[in-house]
Amino acid sequence: MTAGTLPLSGRVRVLVVDDNDGFRGSLAALLGGEDLEVVGEASSGIEAIRLVNELAPDVVLMDVRMPQMDGIETTRRLKAQHPSLEVVALTGLEEERAVREMLVAGASGYVLKDSEGDEIIHAVRRAASGGALLSPDVTPTVIEQLLEALERERRRTRQLEIAQEALLERGARRQQLIGRVGHELRTPVTVILGLAQTLRRGGLDDQQLDEVLDTLVLRTEGLARLVRRFEAAIEAGLTEWANVTELAKEVEARDPRIRVEAPLAPVMTALNRTAGIRILEELVENALAFSPETSQVVIRVSNDDGIPQVRVIDRGHGIEPAAIPRIFEPLEQAQELHTRTHPGIGLGLSLARLSARAMDGDVTLESTGHEGTTFLWSVAGGPSSHAQPPPRIAALR
Repeated sequence: MTAGTLPLSGRVRVLVVDDNDGFRGSLAALLGGEDLEVVGEASSGIEAIRLVNELAPDVVLMDVRMPQMDGIETTRRLKAQHPSLEVVALTGLEEERAVREMLVAGASGYVLKDSEGDEIIHAVRRAASGGALLSPDVTPTVIEQLLEALERERRRTRQLEIAQEALLERGARRQQLIGRVGHELRTPVTVILGLAQTLRRGGLDDQQLDEVLDTLVLRTEGLARLVRRFEAAIEAGLTEWANVTELAKEVEARDPRIRVEAPLAPVMTALNRTAGIRILEELVENALAFSPETSQVVIRVSNDDGIPQVRVIDRGHGIEPAAIPRIFEPLEQAQELHTRTHPGIGLGLSLARLSARAMDGDVTLESTGHEGTTFLWSVAGGPSSHAQPPPRIAALR
């Protein structure tokens, strides 16, 4: 299809890409019309690339925020392979940075997930005819940012570029936190809404009613825990001078199975106390859940070369080698909020890492084996995630 012309068949072939099954299905139903044909659906960037090669759609409606390969990288690869393919970016956040990156990657339009259905349909049609559509909520700011970014690129020296990259990296980590909020809250809210609608329709017998109510309570409790975690994570950028040992002692007081090992001298650093407590709680909760009830979990605080570090050590059976690559992936929508299907895999560890990185630190898997697992929280100024796994982890593969 050449730019500015509709397909010869008169129907625009559309591929819908979104990792939320329910929302993706709703989009497919919305786009099925006289001049639009949904030829396929993909739940990930990798699947989208495969289906584009197989189905040759005219337009891809692309979710920006997806695990493993996000919409930005997927768009970049698709445009490299299929320059005439049109991509319309779709996200639940008015995130100006994501808009800019999607446009640079090759997207021809951008709409918000909470846009009216007609606006989404219009964006697909405009893209198919060679036009472009940006959500009016973000268009002026995005254009202004693009112009300013181009001007800065012409002026700045290498020294300024290094400083700017450092600032952008920290801002990107905080934006990742905010992006995760919308992405992870959307599914439980949708499920709770569906349960409420089921109750409203009525017609349930006593057993069915009890089951729906029990599920509704569990989902609501899970959502409340999720909100508390996000509140701490989002506040991670508001830091103060604090003693890391005091945070560890506060967590220790909540369970007799926890023991703190720390130097006598205070281990001071700049962090957000609420976020710091939540990081420790997530690591310790994970360690307690997968350790024998008779064993202790150790929180070891140290000050290594001026970098405060905290190790959470359990005496569990270790992590299966196959699970190690996805140990920090967020909890998928298909899993229950109140359960975990594998030791250490859940939204808690994902948020712990995001919170630590928002404060210029990191959470990594330092070692695992049959004698236990150690997670390392480099509180501030620590290394980013390992390019290669530590020897003890690599040996298990």
